[in-house]
Amino acid sequence: MRTIRTVAAAVTASAALALLCAPTAGAAAAAGRERLGPCAAGQLCLWTKTGFRGTRSTSELADIGIEDCVTLPAGGSAAALANRTGRPVTTYQSATCAETGEFSTYPSGTWVPESPYVVRAYKVWEH
Repeated sequence: MRTIRTVAAAVTASAALALLCAPTAGAAAAAGRERLGPCAAGQLCLWTKTGFRGTRSTSELADIGIEDCVTLPAGGSAAALANRTGRPVTTYQSATCAETGEFSTYPSGTWVPESPYVVRAYKVWEH
């Protein structure tokens, strides 16, 4: 009986310590946002360097035709992206959204610190 009480006390103490040491959900979320990079709700954000570094460009749904191929400016490319549009986004290695090169579709809420290919164009899709 004494062993059970000792184990129960140790478990209770460990749980209390874990709660005291754990960051709050708000603090953890804020730390995550800072680490990933700035990208507001409703935006597609593209960075020229991996790890959400380099020059950032943003697009919003009001400026994008649904299912239109949007080519990045001449000579421009992206190495990281965040999709916060509320819609799926396909990124393309091809500047003309050709499916002969690499392409991937990312659901809204996706953060990609390193694209598996150089992104030269994208399409935003309906839900």
